[in-house]
Amino acid sequence: MKRFLKYTLIFPAVVILTNGCKKFEDINTNPSETTQVNSGMLATSMILSITRGDISSTKGFMQPFLLGKYLTWGEGQEGFQYNRLGRTDFNRITLLRNISSMESYATSEGLKKSYQALGHFIRAWQFFMTTMQVGDIPYAEAVKGESGLLKPKYDSQKAVFLGILNELDQANQLFSEGTNFDGDPIYGGKVDNWRRLANSFQLHVLINLHKKTGDADLKVTDRFKDIVANRPLMRDYKDNFALAYNNTAGQNYPWSDVPAGSGNSFVKSNYTMLTNTLLGPMKATNDRRLFYYAKPSPVKITAGVSQSDVNAYPGVEPSDAFSTLQTKRVGKDYADLNNRYVQLVNAEPVSVFSCWDMQFALAEATLRGWITGTPAQTYYAAGITNSMNSVAVNTPDLADYHHNMKMDAAYILAFPATAGVALAGTNEQQIEQIITQKYLANFLQGGKYQSWFENRRTGYPVFTLNSTTNLNTPSAKFPLRWLYPSNELSYNSANLDVAVKSQYGGSDDTNQIMWLLK
Repeated sequence: MKRFLKYTLIFPAVVILTNGCKKFEDINTNPSETTQVNSGMLATSMILSITRGDISSTKGFMQPFLLGKYLTWGEGQEGFQYNRLGRTDFNRITLLRNISSMESYATSEGLKKSYQALGHFIRAWQFFMTTMQVGDIPYAEAVKGESGLLKPKYDSQKAVFLGILNELDQANQLFSEGTNFDGDPIYGGKVDNWRRLANSFQLHVLINLHKKTGDADLKVTDRFKDIVANRPLMRDYKDNFALAYNNTAGQNYPWSDVPAGSGNSFVKSNYTMLTNTLLGPMKATNDRRLFYYAKPSPVKITAGVSQSDVNAYPGVEPSDAFSTLQTKRVGKDYADLNNRYVQLVNAEPVSVFSCWDMQFALAEATLRGWITGTPAQTYYAAGITNSMNSVAVNTPDLADYHHNMKMDAAYILAFPATAGVALAGTNEQQIEQIITQKYLANFLQGGKYQSWFENRRTGYPVFTLNSTTNLNTPSAKFPLRWLYPSNELSYNSANLDVAVKSQYGGSDDTNQIMWLLK
C-alpha cells in the first residue's frame, strides 16, 4: 500500500498589467501551467489542510501527544504537558469558504455530487473539531462573508451536532450517487472509500454523544443502529484516513531526520521521554507494540537487561515537576521513541481517523446496549489487530525496530483473547479496557487531541492530577475546554457574549462544562 502525496499545488498567478505590457505577458506565459483553479485543486488543498495541516511536523507533531500524556518534552516546560489550555482559533471554519467554488467547478453531474459530498464531509469534520474545543460556535451563519454577514450568530452545541450528523448523512447519500473524482491524495478519489469514511466517522461523532441518548431530536442510538445495519463502513487499516510519506524533500515522516543531519534538531536533542501512561498498560499485558513504539533505556541495557525485556523500558510520570523530569533525562534512564520514527522517511502512514477508532466505538456501543448481534469482544479484537497489523506491516524486519519481539500473524491473532486483554468484568471495566486499547492504538496517530477528548469523555486512561505542577487554574482540576478566539472578542463580541452567557453564565474559562459533557 503506497499512497504518495502531491504536496505541490499549482495556482495561477494573477498579474495586473497595462496594455503596454501585453507583449511581456505573451512571452512569459508558461504553457505547462494551468490558468484556472479547478475542483480537483481545491479538493487537494482542503484535504491536505485537514490532514497534513493537523499532523504538522517536528515539535508541532508532538504537541497534541503531550496533552494526551503519551510523552514529555525536555526543551522547556510545555503548557500542554501541564494542562494549560489557552485560546483556540476558528481557522478551521475559514477553510470552508472554498467548498462552494469546488462544487461549482465540477464538469459533470456525477462529479458535482462527489464534490458536494466531500464538501459536506469537510464541513462536518471541521465543525466537529471546533465545537469539541469550546462548545457553541457559529454554524448556520458561518462562512457567509461574501453575502455581507460578517458577524455570525452562535448556534447551540446541540444544533451544531445535529448539523454535523445531517451533513454526514448527505455525504453518504451523495457519495453513493457520485463518481470518482480528482484531487484526492488519500484515497485516489474513490467514492467508496470516502463513503465508508463518512459513515465510520459518524459513528465516532455519535459515541461522543453517549450522554445524549435520551434526546428526541438527536436520535443517537437509532442513527447508530441504522448506520451499522445499512451502510458501508471501513474494512481494515488500509481504509484509514491517513497520509503516507516518501523520500521527496519536505514529504518525509514528521519526526524523521533523513538524511541524517537534515536539521531536525528536536530529534538530535532527545527532548522526548515516553510515559507510564503509555508504557504501563503494554507492560502489564506483554503487548509487543511497546517494542515498536519505544527504544530501551541505555542505562538498563548497560546493566545487562535485554532489549526484549519490558523492564528495559522505564517510563516517566508526565505530571512530575519539570526539574525532576530534566534530571531523569540527563541520567538517560528512560524509554525514548523507537529509532524507526527517526530513521525512516515513512515510518508509518499517519492517520487522523482510523479503522480501529470505528471498531472500538462499535465495541463501546455494544456494551452500552445500542447494537446487538455481534459480541463487543469481536469489535474490540478487530480494533487491536488492525492497530498491530498497521504497525507490523509498516516496520522493516530489523532488530533495532522491534527489539527481537516481532509481531507475526499468529501473535496478532491471539493477543486480543489473552488473559488480561480480553474483555472481562463489569461494563464499566470493559469500557475502560476499550478506551485504553484505543489510546494505545493512537500513539502518534489520531485526530488532533483525540486521546485527550476521550479522557475528558470517559476518564480513561486515568491521568494523574498533580496540583503542584498543574498549570490549570484552579490547580486541583483538569481543564475541560479552550477559551474562545481573541478575534471573536475583537470582531464578533456581541454574539460571543450571548453564547458565553447562555452556556457558562458569562464566564469564558477552561473549567466550564459544555453541553456535550452534561
